[in-house]
Amino acid sequence: MGRPKVSPAVTQLHPDAEAIFKDSYLVDFLGLPEVHSEQELQTAIIVNLKRFLLELGRDFAFVGEQYLLPVGGQDFRLDLLFYHRELQSLIAIELKVDEFKPEYLGKLEFYLEALDRDVRKAHENPSIGVLLCASKDNEVVEYALSRAASPALIAEYQTRLPDRSTLQRKLHEFYELATPGTQMAATGATRHRRRAPGGGRKGFASGRARS
Repeated sequence: MGRPKVSPAVTQLHPDAEAIFKDSYLVDFLGLPEVHSEQELQTAIIVNLKRFLLELGRDFAFVGEQYLLPVGGQDFRLDLLFYHRELQSLIAIELKVDEFKPEYLGKLEFYLEALDRDVRKAHENPSIGVLLCASKDNEVVEYALSRAASPALIAEYQTRLPDRSTLQRKLHEFYELATPGTQMAATGATRHRRRAPGGGRKGFASGRARS
């Protein structure tokens, strides 16, 4: 839940992208063991492609796996390639079964450059890269993305539903992000009641007692 961590280029080139991508993706339907390899993760996604597309959201279309990107005299392969109809953009997804590391971003940007030069069509927008990691430190992610030149974002995947307390905390964070004025409005209402003439303080106290 919550907004994904994106590079400045995403905001500039794709202002609507933050509303399309997620900060975390639940892939419990893949049936993966707690310890798994990138190959096992990719294979499970392809086997359960329809459900993975539903988790990604609307307008995503699958293009290919291990997508070949020849550059110079070498062959490079991108884990997963999708297309987003609304954004009119290729979506490159690189899978990592460990915590995000800043060096992962350089490889993803290389793939985005190859896609834009050799694969993207003239009417399409610049490609977007997604690093899908098992976990991430938000501060490390923020530092890594702050000067990234390509449209990229870092997200994590979860193979199990979070426990109830974690889920409640995430829902609370999401609610605060979705309604930034709620807390200010509540604080203003409280101050107004405290300043009210003619026993405003008593009314405030009785309100607390009734709750």
